[in-house]
Amino acid sequence: MATRSSATSDSTLLGVLPTDWAWARRLSGRIAPRGERLPLHDRGKVLVHSALMLAGGGESCADIEHLRAQEDLFGSVPSDSTMHRTFHEITDPVREDLLEALAEVRAEVWRRSSATSGTDTLMLDIDASLIEVHSENKAGTGPTYKGGFGFHPMFCFCDATGEALSGKLRPGNAGSTTLADHVEVLDAAIAQLPAEVAAGHRVGEDPGAVGRRVVVRTDSAGCSTKFAFACRARNVGFFFVARTNTQLQGAIFDTLGIEDLWTPALHQDGTLRPGAGVAELTELVDLSAWPEGTRLIVRREPLHPGAQHSLFPSLEFRYWGHYTDQDGEPTELDCTMRAHAHVELHIGRLKDSGLLSFPFSDLCANRTWMQIVMMAGDLVRWFQLLCLEGRWAKALPKALRWGFFHAPGRLVRRARQRVVRILDGWPTADVLVAAYARIAALS
Repeated sequence: MATRSSATSDSTLLGVLPTDWAWARRLSGRIAPRGERLPLHDRGKVLVHSALMLAGGGESCADIEHLRAQEDLFGSVPSDSTMHRTFHEITDPVREDLLEALAEVRAEVWRRSSATSGTDTLMLDIDASLIEVHSENKAGTGPTYKGGFGFHPMFCFCDATGEALSGKLRPGNAGSTTLADHVEVLDAAIAQLPAEVAAGHRVGEDPGAVGRRVVVRTDSAGCSTKFAFACRARNVGFFFVARTNTQLQGAIFDTLGIEDLWTPALHQDGTLRPGAGVAELTELVDLSAWPEGTRLIVRREPLHPGAQHSLFPSLEFRYWGHYTDQDGEPTELDCTMRAHAHVELHIGRLKDSGLLSFPFSDLCANRTWMQIVMMAGDLVRWFQLLCLEGRWAKALPKALRWGFFHAPGRLVRRARQRVVRILDGWPTADVLVAAYARIAALS
């Protein structure tokens, strides 16, 4: 299948997915034309090309020129000035409409993916991250608690797929424990779920309408009784990293010397975690202010140099805990909560796909930029879930670009068809051909 040829970009492999699911047309239907004449470049297609550019490693509007150089692959691609103008034309209401279109595409993907099928509990992870901006001329920025300056966006990811279901662009001085932001991001994430999954998870809906359980995990920034009740009002379970307080410290103190309370902790693969233990301290604290059924689980680990903050001062162990309303053994719940660390990997993918660069001074345009960054990240994850296997299904953006999106090849015409010829000896040639076959099967 592979032949030696000149080097050209192979990002068309990624571009086939939104083409087959009419992503551009769905987006275009939500963007009303401005002016008396239709624009030369359809705005929905401009956004799709922007997402492809970001997935390929672009960081600014000028990087769209790399797609313009391959008209045979991508068709008529807008200029950087058209892309810049499009981002400034999209208002907040239009952006909400675009999210509805994205939810339609997401539903199509989920129906085809084994990662989202079945009845297993769906885990959502909320976290925020600081983005440094080296200019005070960008609207909506602010000083950060680390002494920097920029944005402090908050995201909600689907753990099963790594998709960024929702996000909110906030100034650098936005509070990490802001209840309203957590609720807003959670509601936006639920709105992105397919109808059969989101059923019963909106405010005030009957618990009997729930077709699939949804649970949200947060770090200590989301640990509050108010957010717990907000989750309960949406029939959503919760895991919150515990913040230290005198009551919790007293409960841990009561366990000192009582080794029978501690059960050996487990790694994610089910093997024993040497020296670590897990205990449920629900009966040792007053949880009357929390929703009914809330539990407190605490894990201890041997203290080591560089260990992070502990819930309890000790020279022997580091203590870490969480609140949850889920059933199960403490060791299993501890493993589930610790898997919240995946969110750092998901945010890292976005940072490697344009999140670190907010190119506009206008806040509304930068909000659109972040939304397209999230769309680009989702597009890559969909490609991995549906078309790749093994280590490539979990590979990071840099590896995917070297192995797939920037693979050298040649576009030839044969029997009235265009065929991408891959360079002889390219390490991922067989995987590329298999990915094309899977895309053809999905169509």
